[in-house]
Amino acid sequence: MPIEILSDEMKRIISSQEDAEELGAGYGGPNGPTEGPVWIHEKGYLLFSDIHGSRRMKYEPDKGVTVDAENTANANGMTRDRQGRLVICHHFSRRVDRIEEDGSVTVIADRYKGLKLNRPNDVVVKSDGSTYFSDPPPRPPLTPPEHTPELDIAGVYRVSADLSQVNMVIRDFVNPNGLCFSPDEKLLYVNDSNRYRKLIKVYEVEGNGMLDLGSERLFIDMRGDSRPGAPDGMKVDVEGNVYCTGPGGIWVMNPEGAHIGTILHRAVNMNWGDDDWKTLYFSGPTSINRIRLSIAGVPVPRGEVV
Repeated sequence: MPIEILSDEMKRIISSQEDAEELGAGYGGPNGPTEGPVWIHEKGYLLFSDIHGSRRMKYEPDKGVTVDAENTANANGMTRDRQGRLVICHHFSRRVDRIEEDGSVTVIADRYKGLKLNRPNDVVVKSDGSTYFSDPPPRPPLTPPEHTPELDIAGVYRVSADLSQVNMVIRDFVNPNGLCFSPDEKLLYVNDSNRYRKLIKVYEVEGNGMLDLGSERLFIDMRGDSRPGAPDGMKVDVEGNVYCTGPGGIWVMNPEGAHIGTILHRAVNMNWGDDDWKTLYFSGPTSINRIRLSIAGVPVPRGEVV
């Protein structure tokens, strides 16, 4: 059975017999990973990261997978802002960049209080233009052996829309990784993929974009499941259900944090796509895949490109 059904709520999302389709494989070498899928809605194609190949790949329904860009500084997580510009986390250059319409690159963040970042990993852009990203510790081979850390904290950061302020909004995670907002952007979900943690926490977002740390609560703890897998990529659908990689595959949780089912397929990260946003594109360790759902995901970027 490709889908594990733990609640009738899961049956509204996907049939127990629905199976994933592999679109391409062999990326990143034997250790992978394939990462950062993002759907380019107006052009009808998917971009994703081949980290160890230091390439950005493109999947087009009529052409399959081709190379979109090379020498990407081992790029990982990707998203788009309201203008449709690509926002990318880079492990080797230790930066979060934005690609402008003319192809030039704007550095969103590369330092905190003068110290170089560790290895920006995952990124989300709020509808007000501010950028949030996770910055776990350096880890060869994702980062070079000589990659000496300057920060002694693995943080989650917020960069203001005008790029003038970089604030650390979370500082007590061991390995902060996946990020996503609730559909109304009032909550930010953050996961910790450290093997001794394997949890998701959720925070209320204040009016100024900072997090109310007093609102912190445990959303779900995955440590009780012994199957291989840990929290990494994370997204939400329009009804507020949370999708996150975890033991056994992609966990689906309702807005209250109950585990309602699992897509039983090895996965690293994911994003919504196709015209109706009901296809979940997800990266495996060395592959790119997709599966159809009955509920749409929150589009990236939110709403129409402006």
